[in-house]
Amino acid sequence: MNTGRFRPADGFTLIELLTALLVLSLLSLMAYRGLGVVMASRDRIQTESAQWRHAASFFTRFERDVRLAVPRRVRGQPVSLPAWLGQPDAVQAPLLEFTRFAGTGEADTPYRVGYGINGAHQIELWIWPALDRTASTLAARYVVLDGVKRLRLQYLGPALTWNSAWPMASSDPPLPLAVRLELILDSGETVVRVFAVHS
Repeated sequence: MNTGRFRPADGFTLIELLTALLVLSLLSLMAYRGLGVVMASRDRIQTESAQWRHAASFFTRFERDVRLAVPRRVRGQPVSLPAWLGQPDAVQAPLLEFTRFAGTGEADTPYRVGYGINGAHQIELWIWPALDRTASTLAARYVVLDGVKRLRLQYLGPALTWNSAWPMASSDPPLPLAVRLELILDSGETVVRVFAVHS
């Protein structure tokens, strides 16, 4: 006959085990949600970083083109065009087109480039195969920046005032002193850059 006291076995009771499982479940849920926030933040940062890298590349390209601008008119049929043509309301043409040197050395030949924005929120670079051209000469168009809601260009004249078009009058010089570029991105940011024009 066992006269000793009843001693429970060492271990957890059912209530303690369920409590521990509940705490572990809550910690796992919080960790999963935290990881989801971290992953979403990482993806957003990577997307924004890529967008700003592309924007910086576009600004570098635009600045190089502007610095190589040359006051050479386009002689063509049916009409000739000024060396620098900024037209804010252009529909089937770029907002800005101008003549620039190729920048390849002593035998540098000028050619014609343009910048515009299409309906897909993309800035396009226009390049014509010949400087002097006919009405049937078409430009090749290349997307140089995505995610742009609006592109606005202004031109600094000799009176040091900003103009929405260039030339404004027949007495204006072939090239403006500077160009002011304003981008409104799809994400809502506004970016403004000013580039000096060297002739």
